Amino acid sequence: MSNVPRRAVIFAGGYGTRLMEETEARPKPMVEIGGRPILWHIMKIYAASGITEFVIPLGYKAHMIKQYFADYYLHASDVSIDMVDNRVTTLRKTAEPWKITLIDTGIDTMTGGRLKRLQPYLNDEPFALTYGDGVIDLDLGKVADMHASSGRYATLTAVRPPSRFGTLTIDDGQVLEFAEKPLGGEAWINGGFFMLSPRVFDYLDGGDEMVFERGPLERLARDGQLQAYQHEGFWYSMDTLRDKKHLEELWMSGRAPWKRW
Repeated sequence: MSNVPRRAVIFAGGYGTRLMEETEARPKPMVEIGGRPILWHIMKIYAASGITEFVIPLGYKAHMIKQYFADYYLHASDVSIDMVDNRVTTLRKTAEPWKITLIDTGIDTMTGGRLKRLQPYLNDEPFALTYGDGVIDLDLGKVADMHASSGRYATLTAVRPPSRFGTLTIDDGQVLEFAEKPLGGEAWINGGFFMLSPRVFDYLDGGDEMVFERGPLERLARDGQLQAYQHEGFWYSMDTLRDKKHLEELWMSGRAPWKRW
């Protein structure tokens, strides 16, 4: 029996202030890579591992995400429209078989507060969680297996962040190798792809101002309930316009490591 959960939560309510060139007009998860919102790319990553139900907490410009998915089936289908009686017939559909629950969790609510508001929609089952701005070439099945076998309440994916600069290998003044944006140093960081037990809600005891990554995760760690899956592969977070352009270049060149579908 697969340990991959049925549902994934994708945070999609923040302002995305460091990407203001794009986010003045749209929520950060709706910023496009290759003509598709990065939110769509993240959902495709999950779907490749069998997760096809999504619970998405909204905030900033929530109506734009709702409208995108309300129109998605139509845009992904060939249709015949009879203008006489306003009848639309679907000829061919290419929309993914996803179930998407969109919950407005407030403009200024923090991540812990947003997650807490989703508890009624998660049916007291294990679930995946991530942010609406990062992509990865992760085998989610392996993370789910580790999480299930450990019995702990939370598993995060630890990654080595890419360097913001290229590196040189130099010998006696000669450049032997140039590596653009190699993996960073030895430090591991939280890559933001979680597997969680419903028991994590016991740790969400604050209000809308609660930040998931601080109090709740810190207490889980102190209680021995937080473990890490160490991922040595590709991970990238779209924090700036430069990041957006880098992901766009990877996608358009056909070298997007996160495209596992």
